[in-house]
Amino acid sequence: MSTTALPDGTAQTRIDLEIGGMTCASCAMRIEKKLNKLDGVTATVNYATEKAQVTVEGRIDPAVLITEVENAGYSAALPAPPDGPRGDGGETAEDRELRSLRHRLVGSIVLSVPVILLAMIPALQFTFWQWASLTLAAPVIVWAAWPFHRAAWVNLRHGAATMDTLISLGTTAAFLWSLYALFLGTAGEPGMTHGFSLAIAPSDGAANIYLEVAAGVTMFVLAGRYFEKRAKRRAGAALRALLELGAKDVAVLRGGVETRIPTSELRVGDEFVVRPGEKIATDGVVVSGSSAVDRSMITGESVPVETGEGDAVTGATVNAGGRLVVRATRVGADTQLAQMARMVEDAQTGKAEVQRLADRISGVFVPIVITIAVATLGAWLGAGFPASAAFTAAVAVLIIACPCALGLATPTALLVGTGRGAQMGVLIKGPEVLESTRRVDTVVLDKTGTVTEGRMSVAAVVPAEGTDAAVLLRVAGALEHASEHPIARAIAARALSAAPPAEGSQNVVSGGPDAAVSDPSRDVADAALRDSHGEGSQNVVFEGLDAAVSDPWRGLPTVETFQNVEGRGVTGVVEGRAVLVGRLSLLEDWAIHPSADLLVAKAEAEAAGQTAVLVAWDGAARGVIVVSDEVKATSTGAVASLKALGLTPVLLTGDNEAAARHIATQVGIDEVIAEVLPADKVAVVSRLQSEGRVVAMVGDGVNDAPALAQADLGMAMGTGTDVAIEASDVTLVRGDLRAAADAIRLSRRTLGTIKGNLFWAFGYNVAAIPLAALGLLNPMLAGAAMAFSSVFVVGNSLRLRSFR
Repeated sequence: MSTTALPDGTAQTRIDLEIGGMTCASCAMRIEKKLNKLDGVTATVNYATEKAQVTVEGRIDPAVLITEVENAGYSAALPAPPDGPRGDGGETAEDRELRSLRHRLVGSIVLSVPVILLAMIPALQFTFWQWASLTLAAPVIVWAAWPFHRAAWVNLRHGAATMDTLISLGTTAAFLWSLYALFLGTAGEPGMTHGFSLAIAPSDGAANIYLEVAAGVTMFVLAGRYFEKRAKRRAGAALRALLELGAKDVAVLRGGVETRIPTSELRVGDEFVVRPGEKIATDGVVVSGSSAVDRSMITGESVPVETGEGDAVTGATVNAGGRLVVRATRVGADTQLAQMARMVEDAQTGKAEVQRLADRISGVFVPIVITIAVATLGAWLGAGFPASAAFTAAVAVLIIACPCALGLATPTALLVGTGRGAQMGVLIKGPEVLESTRRVDTVVLDKTGTVTEGRMSVAAVVPAEGTDAAVLLRVAGALEHASEHPIARAIAARALSAAPPAEGSQNVVSGGPDAAVSDPSRDVADAALRDSHGEGSQNVVFEGLDAAVSDPWRGLPTVETFQNVEGRGVTGVVEGRAVLVGRLSLLEDWAIHPSADLLVAKAEAEAAGQTAVLVAWDGAARGVIVVSDEVKATSTGAVASLKALGLTPVLLTGDNEAAARHIATQVGIDEVIAEVLPADKVAVVSRLQSEGRVVAMVGDGVNDAPALAQADLGMAMGTGTDVAIEASDVTLVRGDLRAAADAIRLSRRTLGTIKGNLFWAFGYNVAAIPLAALGLLNPMLAGAAMAFSSVFVVGNSLRLRSFR
């Protein structure tokens, strides 16, 4: 619960509630209406996340809101602290509900399958088989189906009808009529069997039982409900993952002595130490020390930021370089990480609720069926027929209106569709996801780690005249190997993968992973020069220097007197050379001025959004090493596929404008939005939605999580963070952007299959209702229609296995 002071002096209180007992989107709407009737209350209830967000003008006791929800037939509670006690050995209410549902499903499968087999296979119908069926089916209909009966009763009290009403009504009618037929009719006599006649003719309802209908429908619908509940339960995992991102403990300075305490005990004004490789515990300002801070998880910047005394730092970012002493400025709920968690929660709660297709149809279908059943009873009695015949016809209407195929329609299509998606590297989290894909017209792509590789690598080595490119890379790599900076690691890694030349050799290896150095006399450099920059150029572009070399060429020289120069680079002695690697300002401090060619190469690299690192030794600039975040090989084709689906791609990134434009041009994206913070990403998605667009968002970092949750369809790269994955609707396991197009195509196909299944599931039964009303319902004909509709639904779903 939080309270905000408004400009007019009044207070506004926000209260979040966890709601229990909802079975469909109409339940969420009912609770919402109930809460909104209270004075000064504005409430939004989300069925998918099972949460209510309530805003109150002034103050209100949360107990009033909880009571109002309970009066509507549901449960409500204030959220427990993320690290607070859960009770029952750490088991949450969601865990208990899912476990209960799983037990009911397993029990119904074990008990229902024999009942269905006995009813459908006459050869298995031994003497008194009908009583064995009753013994097996009764627990399924009473115990396993209890959630449906309870929900139907709650709906009835509020004058509403959903799929739960249909299931409860049909199974109860089938069960009660079977009891009547067994105890008061002739169905309980020894040797009773279901006949083989499929003729449409009046039948004696007292001679037939429908236990397989009641047990089978319960089993199938429970299966669908269980898988839906399991997928829905993951909605809150994004918040848990976000909160777990932060450091768990911190080395705080107390009286000049480091004391390690839990992060939760940190207070504003405390000074704490952050060593290389550690996470920064909370938002603060650097008091002493300098380092490169990797902020990509929070801001999306691909290049670590040089940070020194007086600079602000953000909690959960990683210290990639030297030792820092930081003074805490924000702790707990005020930190940027906590605010991001709040944004994820707001985006999830504010998402438009997706009405389940079956509930939409049931809302109309159930009242019509009940009306027909009552009309049938009245018509038969009014026509002078016996009460037994009238009730037989009326109950037959209710029984035939409860199709097994309805329970199979959604789960089978989801099972096959999601299974096929998993084979293709696409994980779809639940049925609510599918409707979004049908309407998506804009796809927002994060740059770092989604369109690009998300890690720094050497893009080019530009030597000065008279300097060998391989020697330049080897010397710079040796010095950078002693540094922890991510750019330094990229240069060192490339130097290690390239073969050092023989003494005095001018050879450079350029090529792919299969390139090998075996003959130092080969002059590969000339070919590389001509191919990349024209005849006579001194610039060499390395396109993948993962050369395999023999041991005498492997390794880098040792470094003496290594020194890190705050925010500007590194210095040291390599093989007797005094070497400088870093920014232009570092060289200028040593009175070294690069040539015009090197300055042009540096400017060109920076204009393309790349990072240019200057190298000098023995008083002269020797070259430029260009480092960048490379575009994934599949990104261009992926963008083309998204366009072919009628989608408009938008590149969204926290990186600088030049880098973003360069990447966008490479992959074929026209619309670019750069230099945005996490809150801005959410705002961009919201702005696009306010323009009438239906937005899909593809991202991989913590900074993308709120936008992924806000988007109509969130897709996370499986190579990204757990937070992004949990906040999304679809996970692209391969980390390949092409999977985004596959995900949308597969989701649309699966949704179409579900709609087709629902149409036939209701269609068969709608066609049979007039026969039941006229008293022509033959049990075997009804059973055959039910079996055929189920087989059709399963067969239709299996077609998704052929999706390419």
